[in-house]
Amino acid sequence: MSKIKPSKGAPYARILGVGGYRPTRVVPNEVILETIDSSDEWIRSRSGIVTRHWASDEETVAMMSIEASGKAIADAGITPEQIGAVIVSTVSHFKQTPAVATEIAHKIGAGKPAAFDISAGCAGFGYGLTLAKGMIVEGSAEHVLVIGVERLSDLTDLEDRATAFLFGDGAGAVVVGPSQEPAIGPTVWGSEGDKSETIKQTVSWNELHLGDVSKLPLDSKGEIKFPAITQEGQSVFRWAVYEMAKVAQQALDAAGISPEDLDVFIPHQANMRIIDSMVKTLKLPEHVTVARDIESTGNTSAASIPLAMERLLATGQAKSGDTALVIGFGAGLVYAATVVTLP
Repeated sequence: MSKIKPSKGAPYARILGVGGYRPTRVVPNEVILETIDSSDEWIRSRSGIVTRHWASDEETVAMMSIEASGKAIADAGITPEQIGAVIVSTVSHFKQTPAVATEIAHKIGAGKPAAFDISAGCAGFGYGLTLAKGMIVEGSAEHVLVIGVERLSDLTDLEDRATAFLFGDGAGAVVVGPSQEPAIGPTVWGSEGDKSETIKQTVSWNELHLGDVSKLPLDSKGEIKFPAITQEGQSVFRWAVYEMAKVAQQALDAAGISPEDLDVFIPHQANMRIIDSMVKTLKLPEHVTVARDIESTGNTSAASIPLAMERLLATGQAKSGDTALVIGFGAGLVYAATVVTLP
């Protein structure tokens, strides 16, 4: 017989509050066209993006996260001192260590919570949400702050016609806490590492550090390019359209939810055509509200789902208590989908 005392937490977990932060600078497609040979019509038709937000020097990963977190904590009706863990999903915090989560936890006044960063690309919010649920049910934290934050403008090659128009900056946060009824369904998640080269950083930090010009990409002026995110667009598009619709359906099945039971669909804001294709494949009824935040926010990777969730609730397109399917997918290739009750 084990001598270890069993852990005991809440019976279930739920999202209690949500907050978002979008940088003040709005960047229209016309700015992107200054460095690539394309057109506004082409960008809109290929991605659905009209504008995106780019951060200033002052709008750091930490600063944006703190702003989003403050709104989420207020929305949840708790105090920062009640946060028992802080999880930050990001690929654009450029310090390997310490985790930016520790800085955020301190600056929001959370005391001494567990705090760590995760790197799961555009699926990072789903990964963080799943970890938070586990902590609460297991009993290691009563309230968990989950943040998705990116400054992808720092990792954008403005001369790359395939990606220059895609990425935006921002932070989204949720507070996850105890619940007496199921409000976060089972997570369907996984990875397909054999496809990891389809979305990647152009060069490693080590290669940049060594500075071998013969092995590094150069810009139009012959200068070494800073590492950027690149992707095989068609391969990623096909994978997202055909495989992620299956994952989304699996998440519905795992939660015991049919498309008719859904109120809201919040997919990762990667591409408007991907979103529309998933809606069609899943046969979502017309009454289901679909997040299309990508039009004015661009692809913000880990931040895209909580930012879209916050906007839907703020604009009244969705309401507290609605049943929502959320799914994130991206570099790795990794994915995570679940059904949640909106805060």
